[in-house]
Amino acid sequence: MQHPIRLAALAACCGAAVAAPAREATFRDEAAAALSRAAAFFRDRLAVEGGCLWRYSEDLARREGEGKAGPFTVWVQPPGTPTAGLALLRAFEATGDRAYRDAAVQAARCLVRGQLRSGGWTYRIELDPADRKEFAYRVDPPPKSAKARNVTTFDDNTTQAALRLLMRVDRALEFKDATIHEAAGFALDAVLKAQYPVGAWPQGYAEFPDPARFPVRPASYPDAWSRTPDTKAYWHCYTLNDNVLADLVDVCIEASRVYGDPRYRAAAERAGGFLLLAQMPEPQPAWAQQYDAGMRPCWARKFEPPAVTGGESQGALRTLLRLHQETGDAKFLEPIPRALAYLRRSALPDGRLARFYELKTNRPLYFTRQYELTHDDGDLPTHYAFKVSNGLDAIEQAFKQAKAGAADDRRMPPIAELERRARDIVGAMDAQGRWVEEGRLKYHGPDDPARRIIDCGTFARNVEALADYLAATRP
Repeated sequence: MQHPIRLAALAACCGAAVAAPAREATFRDEAAAALSRAAAFFRDRLAVEGGCLWRYSEDLARREGEGKAGPFTVWVQPPGTPTAGLALLRAFEATGDRAYRDAAVQAARCLVRGQLRSGGWTYRIELDPADRKEFAYRVDPPPKSAKARNVTTFDDNTTQAALRLLMRVDRALEFKDATIHEAAGFALDAVLKAQYPVGAWPQGYAEFPDPARFPVRPASYPDAWSRTPDTKAYWHCYTLNDNVLADLVDVCIEASRVYGDPRYRAAAERAGGFLLLAQMPEPQPAWAQQYDAGMRPCWARKFEPPAVTGGESQGALRTLLRLHQETGDAKFLEPIPRALAYLRRSALPDGRLARFYELKTNRPLYFTRQYELTHDDGDLPTHYAFKVSNGLDAIEQAFKQAKAGAADDRRMPPIAELERRARDIVGAMDAQGRWVEEGRLKYHGPDDPARRIIDCGTFARNVEALADYLAATRP
């Protein structure tokens, strides 16, 4: 048995050494407890069958996704159910606590309930039996009405986010949950079938394309284009808008790693081949938001004209760099220098890029608030970014690193930065395990009284930040 005086002397000598680790352990325990409270509030109060929406009034009486929602509706489109599920899965990976994994599994099972017969997902899932009749859900009997909704959407990262959660949960469960495993495989097969021969995808589909109707050819300028919107068939266009193609490339690359199936990697490479073909000829060697089956820029929504785009072109360049990083194939770097040069000389006086540049003339295109096409930026609608940020310096730096054969050097932030963020997050949490913030419900009208809300995007970001801190400080 150690003598008490000797123990006291040892403590006195080593006090400075043990004090700092003790403080770190204390806050680490506090962060772990906060993460647990947040997950419990999500599971017990917010989630419906594992799924969630976007925003809630503080008292949970009113709720919404991209529109008002009732108590038995959940959202797929981020930052809905997949976003929350992925954050909870990250918490499991960081801590090993199966309660987080179980919550992520519940979110994945909720997505299975919303998977359409066409293979993917639309923006929301209805859980009330009466409302489910409006949709062609796979787990339900075939719908009696031909009007039942069966359109898989790739818009706004909807099906892609659902697939990421299913794949990662499937892997976390060691592929032993037959229902989740089968749903992920069915959705991935649908992604492959929905890909056009040229390598692009539509914004959404109910039926798979007939290859004979979509010849493979390079992009070209239309002889003429109407200034009057033609929006009837834009969902079937070859789509870069809203990161559709970039998100699907990432999903296919991840699927090839999770399941070891070469078909998924081949689909990603075909998408890269599309980007090579879709680069417009001179004098505008960049990309359009969407192309018709003849590989000509075309209309989408009434404020998205046939044009070369400053926003989606930057996304195309990042996707080409991603594919080069993944494959090592230099062909994915070849289009980048001339696209960078064109975009740099197209920058606006304030340094930003126009969302749309008129075909051949390269004059910036805008819309008035009455949706009249114009070259004047003095009366822009506020719901859409007609001028976009300029990220060309970062893209060029990544290109130079790729040319030099340098490895991707992105790293986790320093522990001090992770702790600072974690302390802010823990400090902002209330006693119920919530992050309540100042804000409004967007879709409940100007008379809605809510001034404080619970946002699922905030929940997911905070959970991931706490998980990152706990993982970095794990003993």
